[in-house]
Amino acid sequence: MESAKQSPSTSVDLSVDLAGVSLKNPLLTASGTCGYADEYADFVDLRELGAFVTKSISVAPRKGNDYPRVVETRAGMLNAIGLANVGLEAFLAEKVPLLETLGLPVFVNIAGTTVDDYLAVAEAMQAVDIVKGCELNISCPNVKAGGIQFGIDPKAVESITADVKKVSRAKKLIVKLSPNVSDITETAAAAVAGGADALSLINTFTAMAIDVETRRPILANRTGGLSGPAIRPIAVYMVHRVYTRVAKPAGVPIIGMGGIQYARDALEFLLAGATGLAIGTALFVDPRCLVEIKQGIAAYLARHGHKSIHEIIGTLEV
Repeated sequence: MESAKQSPSTSVDLSVDLAGVSLKNPLLTASGTCGYADEYADFVDLRELGAFVTKSISVAPRKGNDYPRVVETRAGMLNAIGLANVGLEAFLAEKVPLLETLGLPVFVNIAGTTVDDYLAVAEAMQAVDIVKGCELNISCPNVKAGGIQFGIDPKAVESITADVKKVSRAKKLIVKLSPNVSDITETAAAAVAGGADALSLINTFTAMAIDVETRRPILANRTGGLSGPAIRPIAVYMVHRVYTRVAKPAGVPIIGMGGIQYARDALEFLLAGATGLAIGTALFVDPRCLVEIKQGIAAYLARHGHKSIHEIIGTLEV
């Protein structure tokens, strides 16, 4: 019997090495958009991903900001969730068993209002086998304490990164950078100097939507974080700047994010220098987009005669 012919795109190697963690493809969830994995189980097989990134985990449970805290905008979405989560104890008892069923590397996004908060969550993750690393959330614009207060000053970025790195002995440390700074390469360099194994960028832009009839902000928090296709060109630019000026010379991989919805969007980030690709807002529109993105990347590589995704990472011609 003649064996079935293999599609050219299926013979392409999509695997990547993310700071020593092997992923079968570069696709990850963006923190905060997929909860703890079970929320999307009825809509898409998350095993199509290369890795799963959880929503933020803090020491104590957080109820988040008041409602309304999400509003759709043209070509994007504003959210002011406020890092709502079940807290460390419930995460370990209830959510880790769910994550173990995925069969994927897991990165836990960690949040806090003090440095000690971050250290406590990072320390707890050291004993969880399924967790391969922590994503240090020092860039959330929607909380009054913690978050972005650590992420806008390069000295503070380096300090908290170094502190968390000391306790994150067995796990990789990813630092998530804010675009709400004058020069993102400065905070990126600070994170690398503090010991970051990888960088993820970008988090959301601080923004506002107004109800013109009431003449009041739509969000109870007044402002929120803008995500979605509207920010993609800026995100691609920032990824490329950080890649060329900081990450490539230091040998530190980047997880690129910000408005990825289609394969072409993902390819822009890869060419700009990203090794990983985090999908977030687009999943609210179509959870299966991650499958289509993966297939589209493979088809592009095959069409251009590439055998491995590594052949195009950081190959933007300028």
